[in-house]
Amino acid sequence: MSDNNPKTTPTKVPTPKVAAAPKVAATAKATAAAKTASAPIPKVAAALKKVNLKEKKKRLNKPRNYDLGNGIYRFSRSRMYHKKAIYKFINKKTPKKEAPKSPVTIVKNIDGDKNGKTRTVLLKKRRANYPTINRIKPRPAKKCFKDHTRYLRPTLKPGTVLIILAGPHKGKRVVLLKQLKSGLLLITGPFLINACPLRRINQIYVIATSTKINLNLILPKHINDKYFKRKRDKRAKKEEGDIFAVKKGEYKPSDQRKIDQKVVDKLVIDAIKKSKDRKMLFAYLATMFGLRSSQYPHRMKF
Repeated sequence: MSDNNPKTTPTKVPTPKVAAAPKVAATAKATAAAKTASAPIPKVAAALKKVNLKEKKKRLNKPRNYDLGNGIYRFSRSRMYHKKAIYKFINKKTPKKEAPKSPVTIVKNIDGDKNGKTRTVLLKKRRANYPTINRIKPRPAKKCFKDHTRYLRPTLKPGTVLIILAGPHKGKRVVLLKQLKSGLLLITGPFLINACPLRRINQIYVIATSTKINLNLILPKHINDKYFKRKRDKRAKKEEGDIFAVKKGEYKPSDQRKIDQKVVDKLVIDAIKKSKDRKMLFAYLATMFGLRSSQYPHRMKF
């Protein structure tokens, strides 16, 4: 080739890119994997829905105004007044709907010139028969007092020293003998120590102490609820004289009561003498119960 010939520029032939195909395939795989990862499993989706519902319920149940602590609320009264738009309902009058009254009577036309032409008749006929005496309603049967169940505090056992809280012998320390059928407690001083005779008392008027005496005694059988029942004389008739003329005499114990008191006192005192702390027990029963300064009954152990 001579130098006079023009220079020919070599044309570039485009070569096919072989590596492009695997890149596209890789990106397609990545997008597919992302989709599969993002797509929720049906069980997980159901659980998420439940969680969302619970959160919504919590929001619904939560009050708009809540306590921040120490009685201080998040919003004041005036703020809540505007939030709830209470001003719309103030002095708002709603008309009352009156229910239509059903008619009691009806007017009927009657033939005949001398029959008054019309007559008012009741829609519901009255009863033809009315009872002369009201029917007595059946009531549930009540238990007699003798059939009632008796309860006794676990601290109240025969031989326990009690403190009387009410009555003429209040403040005295006495000995519990037993519980009678009526539920009352049978107590004694003894009479020789603190002048408290055989008496009945309700357990609510008594404090049980931790001091106890071993009483292995058998009381006379006739000492029961009937034994303490007082005899009441019949009222005098008006013809015999004035009602106020007869004066009530003071109570005096019978000879039988005095004998029984001596028998029971002897049994109790003999039981006290058998104990080791007999001197302290005699002194303890003889002294009255009382509270001094800085002594509180709810802190004391009896």
